[in-house]
Amino acid sequence: MRPDEIPDFLGLNRVALEVWGISMNRYWSWATALLIGLQVAGCYTDFGPVVVPTDPVPIAYTSTVLHVGDRIKVTVYGEENLNGVYDVNPAGYVALPLAGSVRAAGLTTTELQREITRLYKSEYLQSPQVTVDIAGLRPFFVMGEVKSPGQYDYRNGLNVINAVSAAGGLTYRGDRGHVLIQHAGQEVWNDYPLLPSIPVAPGDQIRVPERYF
Repeated sequence: MRPDEIPDFLGLNRVALEVWGISMNRYWSWATALLIGLQVAGCYTDFGPVVVPTDPVPIAYTSTVLHVGDRIKVTVYGEENLNGVYDVNPAGYVALPLAGSVRAAGLTTTELQREITRLYKSEYLQSPQVTVDIAGLRPFFVMGEVKSPGQYDYRNGLNVINAVSAAGGLTYRGDRGHVLIQHAGQEVWNDYPLLPSIPVAPGDQIRVPERYF
């Protein structure tokens, strides 16, 4: 029974209503604080934990070293049979003719070029002239409420709008306000607004959640 439904004895209804109003205000204050706390602390979904990053805009990709999944082009001047395009395998190596497996992940192209030159010079060639260029970076992945989920080639300057467009755009259930991104090497999903100011890095996994209204 609400306080205003209680028979008025000695004018106590007014006091009861005031106390009831204060209690309800406190309840909503606590509920609001709890909701904000859950949003800040993050939540767990069936595909992993989701957090709201402290920096609303991630730093654009500027890595100078090679990673697993990157593709390189090796050119040895005057040795056509040694030229080729190679992928950095899951172990972090590239398999080159004659030289065999060479560690690539974690090295710059200049450092890898120097190492390949050393290997060819010590074993096979007198004065090898080797150049190493990046032929392609790790692909990114788009999943969730998009029309064509899958793996896509990365290109410089990519943002989440470009990435979602590459996957055919949103389905009618797709959330048009935000997107979840799991950066390479992370276990959490970062909740970002679906804006062109949000960059995508090689190896990113992008998930478009379902909207609820």
